[in-house]
Amino acid sequence: MVRGCSRMLAITAAAVCCGALILPAQSTHDLGIGKLLVAKRDAGGSTFAETVILLVRYTHGGTVGLMLNRRTEVLVSRALEPLKGAGGRTDPVYAGGPVELANVLALLRTSAMPEGAEHVTGKVYLVSSAALLEKTLAKRPDRTDFRVYLGYSGWGPGQLENEINLGFWRVLNGSADIVFDPEPETLWSRLIERTEQHIARTTHRAPYQAVDRAPACAANPSIAAILEISSGASLCRFAR
Repeated sequence: MVRGCSRMLAITAAAVCCGALILPAQSTHDLGIGKLLVAKRDAGGSTFAETVILLVRYTHGGTVGLMLNRRTEVLVSRALEPLKGAGGRTDPVYAGGPVELANVLALLRTSAMPEGAEHVTGKVYLVSSAALLEKTLAKRPDRTDFRVYLGYSGWGPGQLENEINLGFWRVLNGSADIVFDPEPETLWSRLIERTEQHIARTTHRAPYQAVDRAPACAANPSIAAILEISSGASLCRFAR
């Protein structure tokens, strides 16, 4: 599991139901920045059950992704209280994943690439530094074009590829509309159904056996831990 991610702002913070179709594993060549990971239907008690993850970094050293469908009740104004522009914001932060819970990243939809941002897909950019986040907040982006994530999902070299080969994830192309979907709670169910319908049209049966083993990341704290923001002093402290 990737335990670190540079330039991040620190904060304390299927088959068809009848069984007529067995989902085949996808090629790892489908992976890359801007791709979506959709967890298989029978993921059981895994931390990543019913999750949709956007890959924001993909290198030989590891992979970083953000869960798109884990909205919390913590407001941006609370989580990013020390930052100018955070005050008064009523949009919620999202649980990005179970790794490095003291980190925050943001996704921004904009026509022009902000200086210092990292392109993810289409008009979607990753904000990963305190300075850029503060600058972004100062412009008061609309909540439909801006989301903040606590923690992230990470894989070491070869881990995600192995999970793909085992059939745990379906890989789809990402888009701004999916990233900023207004109903994240139903995003997984809509995407997994779309994936299964596509496979049902293109294949009858594939030589794949269901795997009970959870992803390598699953040993990390559960999503519930991400919501346990400590009380008392200010939530934010800055790494850089």
